[in-house]
Amino acid sequence: MKINKKKKIINKKHILSAIKIYKSPFWMYDYKKIKEKIFQLKKFDIIRFAQKSCSNIHILKIMKKYGTKIDAVSLGEIERALKAGFKGNCNDIVYTSDIIENETLKKVIKYNIPVNIGSIDMIKKIGKKSKNHKIWLRINPRFGDGHNKKTNTGGKNSKHGIWNIKKAINLIKKYNLKLIGLHMHIGSGANYFHLKKVCNSMIKQAILINKKINFISAGGGLTIPYKIHEKEINIKNYFKIWNKSKKIIEKKLKCSIKLEIEPGRFLVAESGILISQIQSIKKVKNRIFVLVNVGFNDLIRPVLYGSYHYISILPIDNRKINYSNTINVIIGGPLCESGDIFTQKENSKIYTITLPIIKRGDYIIFHDVGAYGASMSSNYNSRPLIPEILFKDNNFIQIRRKQTIKEMLSLEI
Repeated sequence: MKINKKKKIINKKHILSAIKIYKSPFWMYDYKKIKEKIFQLKKFDIIRFAQKSCSNIHILKIMKKYGTKIDAVSLGEIERALKAGFKGNCNDIVYTSDIIENETLKKVIKYNIPVNIGSIDMIKKIGKKSKNHKIWLRINPRFGDGHNKKTNTGGKNSKHGIWNIKKAINLIKKYNLKLIGLHMHIGSGANYFHLKKVCNSMIKQAILINKKINFISAGGGLTIPYKIHEKEINIKNYFKIWNKSKKIIEKKLKCSIKLEIEPGRFLVAESGILISQIQSIKKVKNRIFVLVNVGFNDLIRPVLYGSYHYISILPIDNRKINYSNTINVIIGGPLCESGDIFTQKENSKIYTITLPIIKRGDYIIFHDVGAYGASMSSNYNSRPLIPEILFKDNNFIQIRRKQTIKEMLSLEI
């Protein structure tokens, strides 16, 4: 099994042991890696986990244990956070959205959860129901960035955030809401050039609003090295740029402010692998397709974004792998869908990867899938959700069992 050594993830022995217990396919997370990533961000005043990236309650409990707060983007995510032990009536949970549905509003009011507001209509709706409610403003800085146009969350083509800040402030005053923080996020995978633009925009907007606030949020989007040649982000430099901006805002507004960071991918992506098994190796003209027992219903990122995931193999018979004897293959899944291909780019162009000689029954391992892997999976083609396993202290903990077909059909019977 050829693994990029810098990833320092669950090893071959661990995976083989887990396969004996849980069979394939399943997700697997490294507890130690998640803890390590949390502590890399401890310079920030508050780490707020974007749970949409990996919303399993047991993962949320790890976050809570090591002092992170939670960002929830739906009623279901609020319920998950409460189930994991996060509390209402404090700063544990912030609800972030561009709309707020009636049931969600009731829950937010009941637990006095601060709301990160992304639209003018949200201000009106909350203001009419909950006077003095604590709110953040999610500001659209009128530009965006990201590794993919679908992950761009700023500018005129983004639905996220408030464009007309002056109108928002007037409505906050009208409804007597309590503004406690400002939030900006322009997209996942943004670079340092855009980071400085965001920081400058945050300073400008804070001065323009001219209200004493408690928090500013650096948003999320921290990158991880998906490819072997990619470098890890310099967290010290990232913090330094944002902390400098925070101090300028504190001086201008004459108040003490806490700096939040809102990572999702950064905290969990590298902890996760997806273990699948080769079911068929078939030749189509001059191409070789390797078909495994997971599809884009399990891991959708390559299809949706053209995202790259490092792939390695684990022989079923423990034979020695000859890495000098290789073949070029396309990795696909079992779905009745032509697009069910894991080796494709953003433009849907299929590419091949080089693997040692493989055979049916060998295992294919997808790396760095802890973020937006299991949390984005679905029942497409009526395929049940697969198990999630946590590796902690050399033990395996099943944190989500395999869904049965009966359970999948139960909502319709």
